[in-house]
Amino acid sequence: MKILVPVKRVVDYNVKIRVKSDGTGVETNGVKMSMNPFDEIAVEEAVRLKEAGKASEIIAVSMGVAACAETIRTALAMGADRGILVETDVELQPLAVAKMLKVLVEKEQPGMVILGKQAIDDDMNATGQMLAALLGWSQGTFASKIVLEDGRAVVTREVDGGLETVALALPTIVTADLRLNEPRYASLPNIMKARKKPIETIKPADLGVDPTPRRTLVSVAEPPKRQAGVKVKSVAELVEKLKTEAKVI
Repeated sequence: MKILVPVKRVVDYNVKIRVKSDGTGVETNGVKMSMNPFDEIAVEEAVRLKEAGKASEIIAVSMGVAACAETIRTALAMGADRGILVETDVELQPLAVAKMLKVLVEKEQPGMVILGKQAIDDDMNATGQMLAALLGWSQGTFASKIVLEDGRAVVTREVDGGLETVALALPTIVTADLRLNEPRYASLPNIMKARKKPIETIKPADLGVDPTPRRTLVSVAEPPKRQAGVKVKSVAELVEKLKTEAKVI
């Protein structure tokens, strides 16, 4: 069984986000970029399934500028077998990504697609669900455990009320949550080996998809600074401040 793993290039989670001076977006020039952390978890899970003999090949897919090839190389160093880069300078939105993934899935015929539940740059949490809808496949979102047995995927999901376990017919879409696993660090030998693994580069037009954004970004602004808190000496003083200053009661 093949496993396809989409991986996104995002601003590194350790970087303090800065808004561009003209308010048109987030500053990315000269900023450290890395693989979306939830996608790292997805790659790790795919590699573990392959190590357990449940998968035969792992294909890492990334979409965006040419530098996204570095993100694919990271996935290859973790254990993916080959990569596909859909190169474009257009700002990609979830529906366009899902449509391009659909074409790649139909071409590659994987038994499972594992991707992060959301990207830390836009927090959309939409691509996996959209892809499942376009393909008509079963889906298990927010997965904290995946077990392949009897030709199906048993997925434990993290939901508001606790945990939910669903049995999904293959092929299926699974989105990885934080507690699914802890991604491994790529060793130096594997990083060197990853340089020799193939990455196929294509364009959105090759997939028959127009990635033109359907949503327009009007402006981006820093959140207002919060005022420092104060300590009160009694409940009566707290109630008084809530009434007269905060005006919430």
